[in-house]
Amino acid sequence: MSTVPATEYPKLRALDVRPHQQNGQSYFLLRDPLQLSENSLLIPQLWGVVLASMDGKTPVDKAVDEFRRRYGVPIDRDDVSELVNALDASYLLENEHAHAAQQRILDAYRAEPFRRPLLAGSGYPESAKALRDLLDSHLSASAESSPRGDLVDAISAGRFGLLSPHIDYARGAPIYAQLWQQAAEAVRAADLVILVGTDHYGNDPFTLTRQHYATPYGTLPTNLDIVDDIAAAVGQDAAYAGELRHRGEHSLELVAVWLHHMRGGEPVEMVPMLVGSMYTYVMNGASPETDARTNAVLHAVRSASTGRRVAVIASGDLSHVGSAFGGAPLTGEMRRNVRADDDDVIHQMQRASASGFFESIRRVRDRNNVCGVAPIYLALRLLNADRGELHGYASCPADATDSSAVTICGMVWH
Repeated sequence: MSTVPATEYPKLRALDVRPHQQNGQSYFLLRDPLQLSENSLLIPQLWGVVLASMDGKTPVDKAVDEFRRRYGVPIDRDDVSELVNALDASYLLENEHAHAAQQRILDAYRAEPFRRPLLAGSGYPESAKALRDLLDSHLSASAESSPRGDLVDAISAGRFGLLSPHIDYARGAPIYAQLWQQAAEAVRAADLVILVGTDHYGNDPFTLTRQHYATPYGTLPTNLDIVDDIAAAVGQDAAYAGELRHRGEHSLELVAVWLHHMRGGEPVEMVPMLVGSMYTYVMNGASPETDARTNAVLHAVRSASTGRRVAVIASGDLSHVGSAFGGAPLTGEMRRNVRADDDDVIHQMQRASASGFFESIRRVRDRNNVCGVAPIYLALRLLNADRGELHGYASCPADATDSSAVTICGMVWH
């Protein structure tokens, strides 16, 4: 096992770092979005300054000195060296040890016949029959009317799209059911699905995979020609730099399962695409409409899908607010403000206005942490639709004390 001597300059990889409470103590939970190791590490929050110093430029000795100066607490250099070694053993440092593990795991992932379902058996039933029974029960309980036949005409004209939640099925079932019930016939008529989902753990604008997506019903084949066209527009290295995040990302999987279900288990060609945050544009005042890479991707998708019956599906939730997301516990007034902000966002989606939608996010500097910004914006750009129709809205509890919430909705564009 490789170790990093304390005399070197450790650098943390891009990790998912979250506050964590255990036995009355405060920790940081370090998780690897690429899942190079099954290990997750708990680090006392007091050691945050040591972690922050691991930038590849700061020697461990200096981190120890800074800790002592800031907190006036003695810290043993050997303890920091032990931490560095533990991080390295879990491939959490940016070094050759982690790079070799990443390549080894990526090769194994690409050698599989398909991308294996992450949540089968935990987030939803693993068997096709049990899954069918569960989702059918949600559809039966839906207050929506029967499927909209006119949407088949819309998809024939190449103007059909959906916004689906990707929250867990237990909390999101009513919205999933309302949306997918309405879209059932059009989904069955599609011969190509562009599935665009939130990349929760990466900031790469576009992350592709050439793997097919499996569900308990079988396999949804990835259209490799279109993926290759998009990769050419993005750049090969950039398009696949974070490919392993497909393996552990739920945003595409939870929507792909509903897609496969509504088609009665019949496969359809897909283009599974993870998209990163547009936070830079939210904060710097620039417009994503001028981004050359984004425009090249949209052009590649439109060109490659000409003449096909295309469904564009954005996988995204709305606001993430409250103490579970680093904010204050929600009050009644705060919930009303979130709903007002959501209503503005939804209004722009009903107008099918990509620029209006993005401006509604930028105007409040995305204070509600809308995780579906990029998928929704890109879907609207791809569709150039006339209008959107809302199918359900809900505020879902996000912690045991109901001091946080995730809001979701369903939308049909045509």
